[in-house]
Amino acid sequence: MKIGVLGGGSWGTTLANLLAKSGHEVTLWLYERELAERLPRTRENDVYLPGVILNQNLAFTNSFDKAVSGCEMLLLVPPSQVLRQVFAEACRYLPGQAIVVSASKGIENDSLLLMSEVLEEVGPAGILERSAFLSGPSFAREVAAEMPTAVAVAALRPAVATRVQKAFSTDYFRVYTNSDIVGIELGGALKNVIALAAGVSDGLGFGHNTRAALITRGLAEITRLATAKGGQPATLAGLAGMGDLVLTCTGDLSRNRSVGVELGKGRSLSEILGGMQMVAEGVKTTLSAYQLARKLEIEAPIISQMYQILYEDKPARTAVIDLMQRDLKAE
Repeated sequence: MKIGVLGGGSWGTTLANLLAKSGHEVTLWLYERELAERLPRTRENDVYLPGVILNQNLAFTNSFDKAVSGCEMLLLVPPSQVLRQVFAEACRYLPGQAIVVSASKGIENDSLLLMSEVLEEVGPAGILERSAFLSGPSFAREVAAEMPTAVAVAALRPAVATRVQKAFSTDYFRVYTNSDIVGIELGGALKNVIALAAGVSDGLGFGHNTRAALITRGLAEITRLATAKGGQPATLAGLAGMGDLVLTCTGDLSRNRSVGVELGKGRSLSEILGGMQMVAEGVKTTLSAYQLARKLEIEAPIISQMYQILYEDKPARTAVIDLMQRDLKAE
């Protein structure tokens, strides 16, 4: 299959490499022209995935035309806040029958749209009928090292989900199909906010009890928001919900958890982000999640406290106290 991949960060590079190793004809589009020109010689994305030698089947470009024209499948992996811009450009070259797969996790700021809703707003008529959404517990570096990983893909049409499943599945990357796009997307987006909170807890020196409480009550918030948007609770108990939440709240490779740890230690957000090459999606998603919860009138105390820490300079320890001293209630 001829596949275009838009987004050369760690996850986009890893998925492009996985598909190329499976024998597909893959072209990876990178925003950085210099990196796109260097990769054919070095075969190593030293900026976002250093140390991983990329498959010879993988081609690189800085041109949307070369990445998208003639493709049978288009994989979108840019940061969620620029997905609209990237996909709008890609639509100029997108073949009429090409399947579109989004692996970006987030909620668009201002509009509060999910990635599926952005595709529907920007793309041609009927785009969701040939789109799928990939999510689940998957650190890029571990997938690149071929460590066994399981994820889920959701689509409106079972045939689309099955085709994506077959394209991506390998002996170390197992893909399950699902029909709940909203649940898959919100699980993948909101877990980053809870991972920030888990990091804050670790940075403050709290232990396993605290982290377990944040994961469990965080899942309750994610499920309330997802079901209010039409998602299914069972999805949030699966790979894209609980699975991804546990991974990002506990794994040392989680960028969102790492940002939270530094916040818990007292560093400012601007200082933390200034020293990062890659995007921690949870920072901007926190703003969208907080506003979405208010719009839907959903109780989301952990998301609310993370919003106050990030955007109102609330001391992390005060946020914990406020969470613990809320009115007592039944679970």
